[in-house]
Amino acid sequence: MIRPADPPGDPSALEREPGDTVSEYIDLASDLEAAVSGAVRFDEYAQVLYATDGSIYQAQPAGVVYPKDIADVREAVRIAVEHETPVLPRGAGSSLAGQTVGPGCVVLDMSRHMDGLLEIDADAQRARIQPGIVQDDLDDRLAEEGLKFAPDPASSNRSTVGGGIGNNSTGAHSVRYGITDAYTEEVKAVLPDGSLLHAREVVLDSDEYDEIVSKDDREAEIYETVRALVEENEAEIEEKYPDLKRRVSGYNLDRVIYENGAGETVINLSKLYVGSEGTLGVIVEATVGLVTMPEETALVLYCFDSLVDAMEAVPEALNFEVSAVELMDDEVFRLAAESDGYSEYVEPIPGGTAAALMLEYDSELVEDFEAAIGETNAYFVDDGDAFDAIEAYTDEAQKDMWSLRKAAIPLLMSLEGDPKPYPFIEDATVPPEELAEYVVEFEEVLEDHDTSAAYFAHAGSGTLHIRPILNLKDEVGIEKMHSITDDVTDLVLKHHGSFSGEHGDGMARTEFNPKMYGDDLWTAFKEVKTAFDPEWFMHPGNVVYRDGPEDVGPADNRGVGADMRENLRYGSSYQSLEPQTKLDFSDEGGFSHLVELCNGCGTCRQTDENTMCPTFRASREEVQATRGRANSLRAAISGELPEEEIYSDRFQEEVLDLCVGCKGCKSDCPTGVDFAKLKAEVKHDYHQEKGTSLRSKLFGNVDTVNALGSAVAPVSNWAQKLPGSDVIAEKVLGIAPERDLPTFSKETLVGWFEERGPRVPLAEADDTVVLFPDTYTNYNYPEPGKAAVELLEAANIHVRVADKDEIAASGRAAFSMGLLDEAEERAQTNLDTLMPYVEDGWSVLFVEPSDAVMFQDEYLDLLSDDRVEDLAVAAYGVCEYLNTYQVTDEMDFDAPAEYVTYHGHCNQKALNRDHHAAAALSAAGYDVDALDSSCCGMAGSFGYEEEHYELSKAIGEILHEKVEESPGGEVVAPGASCRSQLADDDFEGERPAHPVEKLHDALA
Repeated sequence: MIRPADPPGDPSALEREPGDTVSEYIDLASDLEAAVSGAVRFDEYAQVLYATDGSIYQAQPAGVVYPKDIADVREAVRIAVEHETPVLPRGAGSSLAGQTVGPGCVVLDMSRHMDGLLEIDADAQRARIQPGIVQDDLDDRLAEEGLKFAPDPASSNRSTVGGGIGNNSTGAHSVRYGITDAYTEEVKAVLPDGSLLHAREVVLDSDEYDEIVSKDDREAEIYETVRALVEENEAEIEEKYPDLKRRVSGYNLDRVIYENGAGETVINLSKLYVGSEGTLGVIVEATVGLVTMPEETALVLYCFDSLVDAMEAVPEALNFEVSAVELMDDEVFRLAAESDGYSEYVEPIPGGTAAALMLEYDSELVEDFEAAIGETNAYFVDDGDAFDAIEAYTDEAQKDMWSLRKAAIPLLMSLEGDPKPYPFIEDATVPPEELAEYVVEFEEVLEDHDTSAAYFAHAGSGTLHIRPILNLKDEVGIEKMHSITDDVTDLVLKHHGSFSGEHGDGMARTEFNPKMYGDDLWTAFKEVKTAFDPEWFMHPGNVVYRDGPEDVGPADNRGVGADMRENLRYGSSYQSLEPQTKLDFSDEGGFSHLVELCNGCGTCRQTDENTMCPTFRASREEVQATRGRANSLRAAISGELPEEEIYSDRFQEEVLDLCVGCKGCKSDCPTGVDFAKLKAEVKHDYHQEKGTSLRSKLFGNVDTVNALGSAVAPVSNWAQKLPGSDVIAEKVLGIAPERDLPTFSKETLVGWFEERGPRVPLAEADDTVVLFPDTYTNYNYPEPGKAAVELLEAANIHVRVADKDEIAASGRAAFSMGLLDEAEERAQTNLDTLMPYVEDGWSVLFVEPSDAVMFQDEYLDLLSDDRVEDLAVAAYGVCEYLNTYQVTDEMDFDAPAEYVTYHGHCNQKALNRDHHAAAALSAAGYDVDALDSSCCGMAGSFGYEEEHYELSKAIGEILHEKVEESPGGEVVAPGASCRSQLADDDFEGERPAHPVEKLHDALA
């Protein structure tokens, strides 16, 4: 069960009890549990959750350890090796080449606890970190010193710096700053024997060096071996390592010995650890160099009607003082336009744009942005092949462009059907001046293999992301992948490039490293590996592999061979269940296809922006991220988990019940994995199979409960205060005794309106609306509903409140509980009742956001009635209606000089509709700080359920911290659940107002 956070609000302290250890690993797991202080998980769920990353690969590990400190890592490595089990360190698991998965490995998840910023030396521009720290979290802290860590991968909002070191990561600004190896100054790493190696600059033949190599230990062997290999292969290193800004294939033998700033020749093994993918030991601490952060930047995007024209412009762009040169093609634009979360970003791109080149300028290189962009406009548009230029000077406009570029990789995986644009040769890098010719020849390779591809790139560095579209569930597609890779690696060598310029070797490209480096360096790589890891226990088979059992080391299979066709997530034998469903999944290509849309990119692990995934933010548990849930569900429908596992208590409680249904994944997940919808369908199936609990029935029919409570109020309110009432609620219904249940209003919204009547005559009104009396507004908190009526009437709108005798509850509560038959019945009743209004041109308005979204989204999946789309189009939240039709512009407001902090509702964020309330408040005259916040954690009934109380409070604490950091004043929130959470006694808050109440208060 969820245990209370200790200290309060510390997300990493929320732990889950492990499941049963897989019998094969009982002794190993037992020894690890006795030796380490962090959690140890060796059950089937842990194996499923850590079997994949952001790549096309899947390999079940032995289990997972969550080390809390260096001592834990040392013990875990030592014990794993004693049990002859390989070891694999892992950060966020966002890798694209399969380098964070390994069959039968002990995975060390460094992201849970070892995520600290240990020291900042601002004067020296360096920081000492633990490997699990997320890049954006590090940069947020460094920004206070005017500094940043220069490498900026697109996954920076969830990827860890330790993972970036292991991968030698880079990003859009490598044109300006280079890549991770340039900024890694020191590392501390645990070797296979459990010893700790401190890799740093050591002057060759100095007293320090002589002392190191004089010892009879592993460290001495490593230093002597590496030095000898570099010196013996000097000519080969000069010839075989390409002269590129990006090259992350193989080991960095070309960078480990160099002349330092003092003119001394040094050996620095930390440079060898960069890009080593965990094969040389486990990095437990690093010292990294930092750069100053430009005060301002500007972007310009050039539109071309030909991909080749855009490529030819790349080396020309590098002649200007640019800090980034990025490329996107029309396939990226098309997919973004079809995505709920990214469609707004692509709107400025003109039609006919086959490819766009994005240039960034920063204030450290350029003083006058407009003059600099004017110069490139003249070159590329007036005298060149670009037909348009889009300039962006504000932070908001630039953020939209970068959001589109960063989403390119996962967006491509949202293509319908089994053929996908898969990553396997998609970060090959060639000199920028050869890009255009390389693309033409690459197109010939694709044509020879009867396929196409999508293109986007860190073009300024010569890294062109090309993803051929293949079906890897088919043997023909798998062989085609291998054949394309063979041809493309030949092409890359022809153009003096690197097989990987960003995403590493892993399972995808290790096979081809001998081709790139030749026999001598390939042999040297194996000797490096053996010096650090004599028996090849550290992530064997990646970066380098053994040619056979007779190769170096003991005669076993660790690290023997490398074939990119093995360990595929979707191989030719993959099968999954496509069930008959209650909801309509045709838009997603079917139930199983929606599950499989999760490509593992890990966007759901982001913790400080957007909406998803609130439970992961509070617990840092992989199973509580959308990726973890999707992987678990995919395992259940494809046979990786036992056939009946989906009906087990554990699956229901851990995978499904801990999803709060915020719908953030519908918009924030670049491929649109709508897990709230999947959860509703699977819960419905569970109820059909196993029956429905009393509590689920109660919460799913809360409208009936509230109607009864309102009818007998205030007695119903007094009853809640009686001694022992909370104990009864806990014992009988599992309701958390710490929670105060909603109170009931004797006067309902419907009753108030029936007695009062409309105040704007129908014949004189500018518009007509019917207000839907949702459960909470009608029976519990009528004040926002009353304010909405009077606010709308102040705009000369004729308002009617729908008759509760004719309509049903929205069905939101039933839907959330998986009671889809009841939800469908209520949806059909409301459709039949409200369509006459809609057909007469009326809009249907809602005070409660979740009910509005129910009409706008879920009804489309529940009902096959052709009229449902018209009802969805006519449905609006009150503020959404006011802002959409610019009603507030015509209203007479006299708002007090107040700053308000606005927390939007997660369901509305999922449909990109939450901004309307903030806009309406601004139009009324308030200064508004719209929080970039996630779910409040109440989520309807979720926060009242005893087993979810601690998690709900932990999620609420994250929101509370956002509120505390806001420069705004009074908090406003449209969701009844949000207002309840923010008013909780533990948060010492008063119940916030609904935005319509603040708008009502502002009426002159």
